[in-house]
Parts: sequence; C-alpha cells; structure tokens
Amino acid sequence: MNVRIITDSACDIPQEEAEALGVQVLPITVLFGGEEYLDGVTLTNEQFFEKLVESDALPHTCQITPFQYGEAFRDLAEAGEEAVCITLSGRLSGCWNSACMAAEDHAGRVTVVDSENVSIGQRILVLLAVRLREQGLSAAQIAAALEAQKKRVRVLALLDTLEYLKKGGRISPAVAFAGGVLSIKPVISIQKGEVALIGKARGSKNGNNLLTQFVQQCGGIDYTMPCALGYSGLSDALLQKYVRDSEALYKDHVQELPVCCIGSTIGTYAGPGAIGVAFFSAE
Repeated sequence: MNVRIITDSACDIPQEEAEALGVQVLPITVLFGGEEYLDGVTLTNEQFFEKLVESDALPHTCQITPFQYGEAFRDLAEAGEEAVCITLSGRLSGCWNSACMAAEDHAGRVTVVDSENVSIGQRILVLLAVRLREQGLSAAQIAAALEAQKKRVRVLALLDTLEYLKKGGRISPAVAFAGGVLSIKPVISIQKGEVALIGKARGSKNGNNLLTQFVQQCGGIDYTMPCALGYSGLSDALLQKYVRDSEALYKDHVQELPVCCIGSTIGTYAGPGAIGVAFFSAE
C-alpha cells in the first residue's frame, strides 16, 4: 500500500519542494487585519515578512480544521493509500488535535504524529519520514520510528530583535527596550513542544558563538540524519555570517548546508533577522 506523508505549512517546506518530495502540505491560514491568506499558497514567506515589517499589529494564524484534515484523509482512502500525518507541536497549535479527530474516521489507515516541534525542527522530521518511506516502511512503522526519534530533534535559534516578542506579549516593553539598547540577542529553543529562552548574548558575533556552544552542549549533530538551517526575513546575510563563524562545526561533514526560509508560524514572534539550526543530536 502506498504511503502518503501529510503535514502542515508550519514545517516551512515550500509547495514546490513538497511536490518533489511527495509530501502533501496543508496550508495554515494567516490573518493580517481583515485579509486572509493561505500560508505558502496565496502568501509566500517573502510577502509575509514584507507585511510583517509594514504592519503595526501582529498577524494571527488559524489552525487547520478537522474538516480540512478530513478532506485530505478521505482523498487518500479513495486512492487506496495509508498516511502518516505529522503536525506542528500540539502545545503550540490545535492542528494535532484536529488531525486526531479527523483520523478517527480512518482508523488503521491514518497515523498522526505530534512533532513536538515547529518550523525547521518539524521539517527535518518530515524529511526523515520521506527517507523511511523510500526504504519501504509502512505508515505504522514510519510513525513508530518518528515517535522514537523526535526526542533527539534539537532546534536552536538566535533572534536579531526583541520587538516582535514584545508585540506578541511574550516579553515586557521595558525588557525589549533594554535589550535593544544593549544589543541583546536572545537564543531560543523548542523544549517539550514549547518555545523556551535558553541564553542571551551581546551582539551578533557573540550570539553566533553561543549558538555553536549550545549545539555542542546538545551532544553535537548526527550528520547521518536530516538537518536544516533557517533564516527569517528578506535576506539570509546573517545566516551566511553564522555559517562562516561556525565553519569548523560543518565543513568536514557536509558539502552543502540545507537552508530554508522560516515562515509565518515562528516568524510572527521571531521577526526578521533570526537564524536557526535544526538537527538530530548525536548523543
């Protein structure tokens, strides 16, 4: 039986890449004021950040509904396929719950996996699912492997500004102001399915060094597994600087680093200029 891999657009896999991988990406709805967009379909990441910078208010995202998941599941059932559905963290969105509700009507054919992650962390779990499908595993076997391996996924990100965390109510205006004056670069991670602040640095170079230190503290990168680098905004210049600063971490292991643009789900609060790395820990 053919295995379909279904995920949501929080994984930051563009539709064109998803088609090449044989992955079905369901778009999350993004609301900018009174305007509604489908993430990655009617709103590109570049357009999102253009609107984010120009807008005084933060956008909102809407979870994929059980009905929308149900349509995708009915389609694969009619095609005689089975599926693994990988959602963004259930602690950050209701997508996982929606998918589970829809899957109840397709018992034995659809298995839902909570990635306990988002953006590039969710992305590398989807890429692992693609790899396992190519090895001939069934949907149940792929889901079991993802459940076992997702605890090894590490996501670390360095933010360029505290402004969007302030707008989103994640920090106070006073903290954001002080951070701006001192050129504080916060380092965040995804821990137990939620965003956590794990460090602060003065300036981008110290931030890059701290990011590399945290990668090493996580046990290093398992280069036999998928990994990804990500950036937010309209330019990857800060990410390229990080790659140069941390060359020793990567140069002997990979010929080309996989880079993608971070989208609306994390970009809303990270703002432009953030950089991140996602990997499976070596330990």
